Amino acid sequence: MASRVAVIGAGPGGLAQLHAFAEAGKNGAELPELVCFEKQSDWGGMWNYTWRTGVDEAGDPVHASMYRHLWSNGPKECLEFADYTFDEHFGKPIPSYPPREVLYDYLLGRARKNDIRKYIQFGTAVRWVSHNAEKNTFNVTVEDLKTGDHRTEEFDYVIVSTGHFSVPNMPDFPGFEQFPGRILHSHDFRDSREFAGQDLLIIGSSYSAEDLALQVKKYGANSVTISYRTAPMGFAWPEGITEVPLLTRLDGNTAHFADGSSRRVDTILLCTGYRHHFPFLENSLRLRTKNVLYPDNLYKGVFWVDNPNLMYLAMQDLYYTFTLFDAQAWYARDYVLGRVNLPSADQMREEIASWRAREEALSSMMEAVEFQADHLRDLLQNLDYPKFDVDMTVEHFRTWLGHKQEDITGYRNRGGFASPVTGTVSPALHTSWWEMLDDSPEAFLGESAGSAK
Repeated sequence: MASRVAVIGAGPGGLAQLHAFAEAGKNGAELPELVCFEKQSDWGGMWNYTWRTGVDEAGDPVHASMYRHLWSNGPKECLEFADYTFDEHFGKPIPSYPPREVLYDYLLGRARKNDIRKYIQFGTAVRWVSHNAEKNTFNVTVEDLKTGDHRTEEFDYVIVSTGHFSVPNMPDFPGFEQFPGRILHSHDFRDSREFAGQDLLIIGSSYSAEDLALQVKKYGANSVTISYRTAPMGFAWPEGITEVPLLTRLDGNTAHFADGSSRRVDTILLCTGYRHHFPFLENSLRLRTKNVLYPDNLYKGVFWVDNPNLMYLAMQDLYYTFTLFDAQAWYARDYVLGRVNLPSADQMREEIASWRAREEALSSMMEAVEFQADHLRDLLQNLDYPKFDVDMTVEHFRTWLGHKQEDITGYRNRGGFASPVTGTVSPALHTSWWEMLDDSPEAFLGESAGSAK
């Protein structure tokens, strides 16, 4: 009897996993029975935008942290599928920093190409996963969110691809309880226009703080104050955006900071990161980690050392996204199909320790990019994944970082990035991003352009 594989989540990681199996099947491999459980009503995971915050229609916490006016904050060439290019999907070169809907269309274009939707059970939430040591199988209990019915199924392998940008890390500061304005985490941020005319305080100094500060100012916020814990981001911000040391306390609407300064604010936006949170996994299977480039207990960043039949996808701090997910999914697939063998648990731990020691010695963002590129190369060297130029993507990241330092509001206007698959060079954005308030696919691609899929 064929083995059974449970894939939890139909976001970019889960779709990559199903696609990897489908590709093997096209090439003659005998596939296991694949069942993907997705609690949302449609695929795409984080990219499946919703206006909802708090709880979804089934009463579960809302999964998505996507907001209306998101644009890619890195060159699309660094996430391009090697077996499904932007050229193939759109039929022409497009700029390097697409808005949300354009990237979502690209992601789903490949998923539709291999008809992987047939493997997905939508509106089905995984409530518990346990391991049966005697049979070396997993019991997966799911709930049909329409009927409320529960059932338990047995699987030989479980692949967790739920992501780790859904459960907010929520700090607290003196005076939060009495603050008369609104306090929200970036997880619940949906539309920049909501904050037009307001004075915002953003707490955090990573990518979400950077991008949301720009977004709200672009769409009409009066001012944005960014409060950092360790060091400022240091960009040449446009007028109305400033950085200050960490918030110490609130006195009504007045925010006080560690440098002794203060200012009045209307809304506080917490860009303070997310927690890896897997309440549906029994304790012995549950990954616990901070947001790092190489989590402990995951061999190759994928296999749970104590039981490699449990795999995790996309659990790293990320520079590479879709391409890294593909490499991990291909490796997981080949393990399930018996194409690769894993070393002993002790050998796996030694290799993980080596990667983690290297990560701890990193001293710059570019070193972190190069570290993750090496992780990607380490996975790809054992796979039949189509070739692409990883070295080129590293140089694209280097160029990207330089462009951001030169012009934080204008780096998305730049073209000139070559595809690491086809060599196609991206055009510049036809309108300044800072002035382009319409982020629809039609506006981005041109009125006569559109998706090829």
